[in-house]
Amino acid sequence: MNSLDLMPLRFERLTFPPAQVLVTHDGGDFAFLSQTDFRRLIEDPAELAPDIRDDLLARGFLHDPLAPTTMRITAAQLATRKRFVAEGPSLHICVVTLRCDHACDYCQVSRRGPSAAGFDMSEETARAAVDRIFESPAPSLTIEFQGGEPALAFDRVRQIVTLARERAGTDGRPLTFSMVSTLQRLDHDMLRFCLEHEIALSTSIDGPAALHDRHRRRPDGGAFDATRRALDRAREILGAEAVAAIATITGDALDRPDDVVDAYVDLGFRSVFLRPVAPYGFARRQPGLAPSVAGFIEFYRRALDRCIEHCRAGRHIEEAYAAILLTHILTPFGGGYVDLRSPAGAGHGVLVYNHDGGVYVSDEARMLAANGDHRLRIGDVHTPFRELAGSGTLRALLAAGLAESLPGCWSCAFLPYCGNDPVHHLATQGDPVGHRAFSDHCARHKALFRLLFARIAANDPEVNRIFAAWVGRRQPADLSGNIRLD
Repeated sequence: MNSLDLMPLRFERLTFPPAQVLVTHDGGDFAFLSQTDFRRLIEDPAELAPDIRDDLLARGFLHDPLAPTTMRITAAQLATRKRFVAEGPSLHICVVTLRCDHACDYCQVSRRGPSAAGFDMSEETARAAVDRIFESPAPSLTIEFQGGEPALAFDRVRQIVTLARERAGTDGRPLTFSMVSTLQRLDHDMLRFCLEHEIALSTSIDGPAALHDRHRRRPDGGAFDATRRALDRAREILGAEAVAAIATITGDALDRPDDVVDAYVDLGFRSVFLRPVAPYGFARRQPGLAPSVAGFIEFYRRALDRCIEHCRAGRHIEEAYAAILLTHILTPFGGGYVDLRSPAGAGHGVLVYNHDGGVYVSDEARMLAANGDHRLRIGDVHTPFRELAGSGTLRALLAAGLAESLPGCWSCAFLPYCGNDPVHHLATQGDPVGHRAFSDHCARHKALFRLLFARIAANDPEVNRIFAAWVGRRQPADLSGNIRLD
């Protein structure tokens, strides 16, 4: 065989399985090597066993100068992963009101009471927001309604959906809708409207009743039971799979991972999205509310095992964030999750139209503004999209969100699957670039990637089947044969 050249790569020494080295490259492919084979790869690939050498050549870690296909393939892989760069914002969040009838102690959006005045989006603002949305060059558009509680301003939801449908009729691009809601204020007519216009619903359920009610409070109590009744009502009209849910993990939930997952199984969900308390809104006033990174990772590890245990027993439940990360790892596509992009998705993949007409680069940027930090407000709904996209603030944010150029990111083995979050680092460190040594975003994601790669390296056939099902949005039982993920 011709002399082979080593292609650029990154590596991570794994603690489990022991003595394994994970190697990755910009195209997103990866391999697990022994310490000895890793040394051989770096020093002299000719010393590698033929089967290992051929596998690394096929995966793009080695390059044959006389058959220069490796670089072309890697370039094509990278172009596929970064195709979103040329697309523009596809997710457009309309905050139709800040009013809400819940008093969640970790509320990120600094909500207002249900009867408060001056916190609803006006008809004029809604019309202008739709104009800006359809100026985006994205090949498809998603409009997401948030609050507060959007059901308290459902007339504005109806208006935006109607206007957007009219525009989409001549625009020709795919258009989808979603809404984040407690569900409790959505009456029969509202749900029928959601059914007619295929508005996907998402709600929050933090686990069993005692845990949920402790943090997601209503004036008359019983938030969990009210949510369960509203969930049944929504499913009756929209279908069993029509509502997704997120669990916000607080410090007092850390010793109850099985209970949190089991609550979702008992409620008939097929997916649970586990996330720690975010450093925005009311949560900033309660430093002890959020779990430590180490505490959350241990919780997450046990919760992931619980999901796998249920799947082994034939009760399908996926952990949605694991499915997102696995999609980044196991497929050539970056996925639609804007928080893990490089360049960062803030402003480039998503725009937020606040109730008062302000336009922000992300929902988290809007949350910062609620606490007096308006640096990430790039204009208002009457500012043409071209000016919003050319904002100096947005350009600076994109530079801070290019992980390939950032200290601590450019050399990380997980870079092909991750991304810097400049809004988070601005909120937590006062600098959109951030310092990796003090970044909980970085520490958490490194730990999550290590956890998932350890599961992949273990090559358990049933776990492989479960992970492949999560990525493919299928039932594990639907997949047959011996599935390998590495």
